Amino acid sequence: MKKVITLLFLVSFGFINAQKAFTGKGDIKVNVGANLQDGGTGIQGSVDFGLGENFSVGFVSSYLIGVDNYSGFYNGGSYAYLDERPDFVDRFDAKARINANLSSVIGVEQLDVYPGLSIGTHNFGGHVGGRYFFTDGFGVFTEIGVPIAKFGSSNNLFHDLNNQVTFSLGASFNL
Repeated sequence: MKKVITLLFLVSFGFINAQKAFTGKGDIKVNVGANLQDGGTGIQGSVDFGLGENFSVGFVSSYLIGVDNYSGFYNGGSYAYLDERPDFVDRFDAKARINANLSSVIGVEQLDVYPGLSIGTHNFGGHVGGRYFFTDGFGVFTEIGVPIAKFGSSNNLFHDLNNQVTFSLGASFNL
């Protein structure tokens, strides 16, 4: 029972003392977290720089640590792969991105909802995310990314690793 009361107190304290999530021009946000997707899991890091009241640009990169090896016939081919492992270039992705930061639009200052577009080493895509700040410097984030146009050859065995829907969650920091 003490654990439940303590947890409720901490959650209540976090919501009562929540801080403004996006302040606009000059605001810098850093996200670090887990990247979850089909066929692998990894880490993701991003940084966003506020350029206006509701606009930011930034960078995001991810690296898949746990990736399923592949065995079988790929894409209807006649060559049988046996326990094939992806290379670094198959695991790593880097993107430049733009966001529309909507905390002032939706009227909830502690929650920054940000849809946006990105272009990177594997695809052109879109994303939607959210950040909630418990204090002036610390919060949590979650984000979903979707590829719109894929780059490269679909004949590459691991082409789909960074060309699929991704889900990320983790910690967010205000610099």
